[in-house]
Amino acid sequence: MSSSIKNINITRKTVLVAPLDWGLGHATRCIPIIQELLHQNFTVLLAADGNSAHLFGIEFPSLTILSLKGYQISYSKTQFFFKVKLFGQIPKILKAIKQEHTWLKQIIKEYAIDIVISDNRYGLYNSRIKSIFITHQLAIETENAFTNWLVQKLNYRQINKFDECWIPDEEAPFDFAGKLSHPKEMPVVPTKYIGILSRFKKDTAEKNIDLLVLISGPEPQRTALENLMLLQMTKFPLKMVLVRGLPGASNKIINTNKELQIFDHLPATELNKLIQSSKIVIARSGYSTIMDLIALQQKAILIPTPGQTEQEYLAKYLAAKKYFVAAQQREFNLANQLNNFKSAELEILPPAENKKLRERIFVLENLNKVPLP
Repeated sequence: MSSSIKNINITRKTVLVAPLDWGLGHATRCIPIIQELLHQNFTVLLAADGNSAHLFGIEFPSLTILSLKGYQISYSKTQFFFKVKLFGQIPKILKAIKQEHTWLKQIIKEYAIDIVISDNRYGLYNSRIKSIFITHQLAIETENAFTNWLVQKLNYRQINKFDECWIPDEEAPFDFAGKLSHPKEMPVVPTKYIGILSRFKKDTAEKNIDLLVLISGPEPQRTALENLMLLQMTKFPLKMVLVRGLPGASNKIINTNKELQIFDHLPATELNKLIQSSKIVIARSGYSTIMDLIALQQKAILIPTPGQTEQEYLAKYLAAKKYFVAAQQREFNLANQLNNFKSAELEILPPAENKKLRERIFVLENLNKVPLP
């Protein structure tokens, strides 16, 4: 065996887990995967950068975190230019995919990796190891039939380079991502629905918080929503909490409202309890946030990130199923939305379980270890 291999336990299979740096959602939904891998006695390495790496450091202080730069996508401040700016960064994204593909070749040799689990990072596949791609977006909504078809073809072209595709959702009709995770045409590679991925566990808790606001997602819209909510929250005599979604933040908020608590970030155990202690939750309609709410059977008001067609679709789809209330950021009025929420007749969210995830990871244990040169 190569002398360059790092000091790892070679009697166990080594798995590299790497999420995309598109907000913190991809990292948070990898947490239950990492926990199950550790539970089933795998050696786990993590690959991340920035806030995702900081989050992993908090949740898994004993695990090795390899530095892997993200796609570093920047976003428009206005919804009108959102798509234009995003499509203009395609060359940069393609370059990042090529770089991470080259990076993985070296990491496989250095750390004797057997399996890579990539959450929406298209370059992390290799013919020498088992490569698994995670996504809930088999179909990508662009609000145009032709571009929907074109983007799906390009998406499948990359996904089909992996050995498997894991879909964090339930099979229809008990699905939560609608046509995004249940398109008419599936990728060529084997696809597996692995259920809802959440780091949270439902428990009993007293509902002693009137309003919890969870801020998440990429800039500058994260800050835009934060400023909007803070401006309106100061006018209400309610017991409120705002979580900024900024692990390791250096810019602090001066808060003079005694009824409002503000946290930059909270560990999973504390956030788990906080959500269940809240009467009303306001959050982005990012799919990872939605899965957390489903896991806790917590009803909420969802505000999609302006211009993000995926979040706009999910908010509309889940509001139509009467699981959540949907609201638009550009016209958001806290008083009106709280009244809308209280009058809404929402369905009870079905309980989530991770039996399918456990089964998929158990299958990985039976893979033959790849011989190294």
